[in-house]
Amino acid sequence: MTKILVLTALQSELNAARAPDGVEVVYGGVGKINTAITMTAAILKAKPALVVNYGTCGKISADLHGLLEISHVVQRDMMAMPLAPRGVTPLSDDATVLASGYGTAICGTGDSFVTSADPWLADNKVDVVDMELFAIAHTCKRYDVPWRAFKFITDAADDNAPDHWTENVANGEDLFWEVLRRDILGKA
Repeated sequence: MTKILVLTALQSELNAARAPDGVEVVYGGVGKINTAITMTAAILKAKPALVVNYGTCGKISADLHGLLEISHVVQRDMMAMPLAPRGVTPLSDDATVLASGYGTAICGTGDSFVTSADPWLADNKVDVVDMELFAIAHTCKRYDVPWRAFKFITDAADDNAPDHWTENVANGEDLFWEVLRRDILGKA
């Protein structure tokens, strides 16, 4: 059976015991560094055919809700101006926008919990924000492993975001397992 790695930050987001056969859940912790370290080790050990990220996010686009599939991801907190524009790692030829080939939403990843408006996000058409996906997509690109990502909106990335995230962190799990079985594993 094809090996699929599902990477999520926290056990409170996803219960590994619910994973179908052929799917291994890996917990990476919060943030890009924890995620990159965990993702690298998991890819080298398991040699997966596909990495799927499931996680929670805050919404920037007001009309979004529920579970989204992410098409593109950017780094919202790479700020090395004047060496490079925001979102671009200076002195690097690595891609600044990574595409999954699926979905329609754009995610901005950064090592901060967004609780207020940021015009850069709107200017760059970022739909949702998280703290891990760019590290996952970048690591997958380095090791030539395809990736997909699903994000459950828990909050509106505003003053109430911490409380709303805490209240909603576990609410997307059923939706994710259903989509994984139906759309990736092909089992209704």
